[in-house]
Amino acid sequence: MRRDVFQAIADPTRRAILTLIALQAMTPNALAEHFDTSRQAVSKHIKILTECQLVSQEQQGREIYYHFNPQKMKEVADWLAPFQKMWEERFDRLDNILEKLKTQKDGK
Repeated sequence: MRRDVFQAIADPTRRAILTLIALQAMTPNALAEHFDTSRQAVSKHIKILTECQLVSQEQQGREIYYHFNPQKMKEVADWLAPFQKMWEERFDRLDNILEKLKTQKDGK
């Protein structure tokens, strides 16, 4: 089954893994220390993130380090952009209404 970025970030554990490796590259063992699950469970999450190209791996000696791929998250940002614009417009309208109400109240 081909997974996409949205399926990958739907899981809170995978989002937490992304947050951790966005700060620094980490090994599966180092990642597993942050969770109350087995290393194998964390490895399954890493596999999904790798399949979706949200993380890449780099072999250093006997260790594998996982790195965050911020370019792949651009898909999410691009998808969210119209919604962000819509909400900003709505908040601007609400600010205008509240300012008018405040002006009316102060004028009385």
